[in-house]
Amino acid sequence: MSRTALRICPLCEATCGLTLTIEGNKVTGARGDRDDVFSQGFICPKGAAFAEVDADPDRLRRPLVRKDGKLQDASWSEAFDLIAARLRPIIEQHGPNAVGVVLGNPNVHTMAGALYPPLLLGALRTRNIFTASTLDQMPKHVSSGLLFGDAFAIPVPDLDRTDHLLLLGANPLDSNGSLCTAPDFPGKLKALRKRGGTLVVVDPRRTRTARIADQHVPIRPGTDALLLAALTQVLFEEKLTAPGVLAEHIDGMDEVRDAVRDFTPEAVAAACDVPADEIRGIARALAAAPTAAVYGRVGSSTVEFGTLANWLVDVLNIITGNLDRPGGALFPLAATAGPSRPAGPGKGFALGRWRSRVSGHPEAKGEFPSAALAEEILTPGEGRIRAVIAVAANPVLSAPDGDRLDEALAGLDFLISVDPYLNETSRHADVVLPPPPPAQSAHHDFAFNGFAVHNQVRYTRPAVPLEDGRLDESEIHARLILAVSGMHDAEPEAVDARAIGQTLDKAVATAHSAVHGRDPQELAGRLTGLTGPERRLDLMLRLGPYGDGFGAVPDGLSLERLLAHPHGIDLGPLKPRIPQVLKTRSGRIELLPAPIADDLPRLRRTLDERPAGFVLVGRRHLRSNNSWMHNIPALGGGSNRCTLQIHPEDAGRLGLTDGGQARISSDGGQLEVPVEVTDAVRTGVVSLPHGWGHSRAGVRMSVAEATPGVNVNQLLDGTLLDPLSGTSVLNGFPVEVAPLG
Repeated sequence: MSRTALRICPLCEATCGLTLTIEGNKVTGARGDRDDVFSQGFICPKGAAFAEVDADPDRLRRPLVRKDGKLQDASWSEAFDLIAARLRPIIEQHGPNAVGVVLGNPNVHTMAGALYPPLLLGALRTRNIFTASTLDQMPKHVSSGLLFGDAFAIPVPDLDRTDHLLLLGANPLDSNGSLCTAPDFPGKLKALRKRGGTLVVVDPRRTRTARIADQHVPIRPGTDALLLAALTQVLFEEKLTAPGVLAEHIDGMDEVRDAVRDFTPEAVAAACDVPADEIRGIARALAAAPTAAVYGRVGSSTVEFGTLANWLVDVLNIITGNLDRPGGALFPLAATAGPSRPAGPGKGFALGRWRSRVSGHPEAKGEFPSAALAEEILTPGEGRIRAVIAVAANPVLSAPDGDRLDEALAGLDFLISVDPYLNETSRHADVVLPPPPPAQSAHHDFAFNGFAVHNQVRYTRPAVPLEDGRLDESEIHARLILAVSGMHDAEPEAVDARAIGQTLDKAVATAHSAVHGRDPQELAGRLTGLTGPERRLDLMLRLGPYGDGFGAVPDGLSLERLLAHPHGIDLGPLKPRIPQVLKTRSGRIELLPAPIADDLPRLRRTLDERPAGFVLVGRRHLRSNNSWMHNIPALGGGSNRCTLQIHPEDAGRLGLTDGGQARISSDGGQLEVPVEVTDAVRTGVVSLPHGWGHSRAGVRMSVAEATPGVNVNQLLDGTLLDPLSGTSVLNGFPVEVAPLG
């Protein structure tokens, strides 16, 4: 007999509500939850394939431990015993920095991935931290940190109310949104146009998003910062700036005007390959719109001037008065965001507080560039990384020069991988700890609610019980923390209890907290929940901006109240949050921070540069998410293919044919790849998707191995970085293309 259960989809940033159909303890189908307060029934092909994702036979069911050079099935006790026996001596002999931690993109899609890695890093005390951020959105964290004093103060476009959206380097009809959590992003863009609004898309590809736009600007890849600087220059030159109520909170307006003086439309037109008149028209339309928002994503982040481009996105929102107002770009307020703080100066944000051992890369948000991981392992000397803990990470495919990283991982003294698959990275592990399928896990979006276009809160308990022999993902993380911190014999509940105690001790000592001066032990005793993670969620809800403050706020949020609303609770549209959100040392928006000012001359020097040949850009697939969804039959085929897209004119000139083979090469190596001739890319540009290359020996992903594709990041040697954020240049880099044979 079948039944249904609710589940928030963990397969992309849209976080749609699902209704699962379950036979016994097996998920057999998924449809959109029409009563979900946020997604209202929307579903994409990934969510529809939830049952296949959940039941993938290649998912590991038991831990793997390396014995006699081979990974073999083991018990959980055996796996954690080995971690405790092998990792602690490395730390004690060589220090905490002998351990590197690599956190992958799927971490932000699970409760455990949000709650436990900070505790793991606290236990290890290593500075060798590498995450997917420096392969994606770190420029936004850095620019937000410099502007607002908080790397997580990231404004999102108010899609439901804006009159004008200028979108750069993003294709939300395929990505479902990124750093902008919005179920049914396509529907929201269509609604914008239906109500008379305007959509402008800047992208070198005529993507599905560009096809529905009022205006598509096929910019030369990598020149977004030049275009944005020119738009800013026009607004100042033509006296179209109108910061409105923001003016009293801004420092540096005149300085920005002077800093962009040389970036006129005429000066940048040739480099961007966008006519000067068109640039002026975009700027004037932005200024004239009743409300407007500028939004940039991966295509404008993973480039040489990613931080400058992200900074200029918010500069445009600020100087047009569209930051922090309805219809513009606003700061979401998640239910677990922590107690609201009074407005005033904060600690600010700093870059380069320490540097990497080999190349001296400055840290950004406590992280080093992912591209530096291989050299930190392979370069001899004091401080060399000898052990790695990879949590939901596959850097062999996601970071530049996977071949070198493959070699580096193979030579480690010890590697731990928390991963459901034996993939290109985890195949090198000494211990693999597989989390259960998503239907067997609870879910709350700690990360993505901080980027949501509408404030809401939702939580779903596991849809089916844990299978025999599996551990809950949270327990895996807790036991890992105990094993690496010398507390191997403690119970995993101790990890959650300690986190709760530390949070409450801080809360009762904070003057503006709703629980100031109260007894932390008494408060801990009032927490509800069946598990440690549920008790921690209850704590965060109660102390958060909508919380009940443990009885101090009538009708405030708690886990108990949230469980009574299985489809979620609507917390209302986004609201202005300045000056409260500002944490700069001045307590103001610092419009031209010194690191930005120091980097602008580098951008100015590119005004006369032109690529001699092709440049490459990546692309997103609706039925995929980076490297971790290529093993699902229902999500393969169709447009989800690893092909080199090239314009017909370029293909004809080179003698390339649709379906033929081409050789593409760059500083990091060369690849042989099928050709797809299409006018969806502009001339001088080729496109190859990210996340493919499932062809290495020892991988157990049968569907992905059958159609492996090629790893586009092997074209890179890791030296091309945005210097402010340490983000790898994955878009807009030069390549050579030739036919095979």
